[in-house]
Amino acid sequence: MQNIKFLYIILLSVLFVNMGCKGKDKGEIGVTKSKLIEVFKTSNPDYPNISVHRGGKNIKGYPENCLETIKYVNDSIKAIFEVDVTQTKDGQLILLHDNSLDRTTNGSGLVKNTDYAQLKDYKLIDDFGNQTAYAIPLFEEVLRWSKENNVILTIDIKRSVSQETVINAIKKARAEDNCIIITYDIAQAQSAYRLAPELLLSVSARNHEELDRLLKTKIPPENMLAFTGTRLSNPSLYKRLHDEHILCILGTLGNLDKQAAARGHEMYKRWKNLGADILATDRPFEAYNAINQ
Repeated sequence: MQNIKFLYIILLSVLFVNMGCKGKDKGEIGVTKSKLIEVFKTSNPDYPNISVHRGGKNIKGYPENCLETIKYVNDSIKAIFEVDVTQTKDGQLILLHDNSLDRTTNGSGLVKNTDYAQLKDYKLIDDFGNQTAYAIPLFEEVLRWSKENNVILTIDIKRSVSQETVINAIKKARAEDNCIIITYDIAQAQSAYRLAPELLLSVSARNHEELDRLLKTKIPPENMLAFTGTRLSNPSLYKRLHDEHILCILGTLGNLDKQAAARGHEMYKRWKNLGADILATDRPFEAYNAINQ
């Protein structure tokens, strides 16, 4: 009789585990994958193919890493928005690229030495040196808006803040379906995956050797977007990534954007046809129009 009861308990336990896993995406048991893993697939032609560097640059009256700039660009084109997240002295997460406040705000000093109460009244400066009416945004504010408007962010985590802190903020906001974590090497990619196996990761795969190392990790290819650098790679790398069902991001920001400005916007279409699925650019309107119209 005791053996029968023991067997009954085991059967109930197995049934409970199976019910708990039902409806989960592929991956670790009990992990519900971000919807972005389904969006950014080679089999899905409808993913955004422009990544707006620092939320928008070189737009008069609209500074980088500014919520109003993201809103402005988002009103015109379908894109994802790369933003930089750093941390103030009192632990507040904000959008800002530099360690210092001097270049992009009317304040001065290091972010890590400044409380949010002090910098929240500073105003952002655009790339042309004009002071705007816009304040440095809190990360939680940007997450909330992105959720409400179904906007996708790629998060560049600055050195002053840990991956865990930023990922916890994303989870607290329940914004996993709106965020991609940027990583720059194998260690960062593995750490981000351990902390959040549900998230899509931007991983560095600039050549076959880097891709080899990535594929030897426990990170599933479905969790990867491959950043292939700011130079054109050999088409064999793009093909190999596609064979692994991994989309490719080419950083045109910098020299390639300058080439397109000098030689014509059709260059963006040419680079996409070579195998770059997503263009990370400082010229989002020109790149978008070239490859989508």
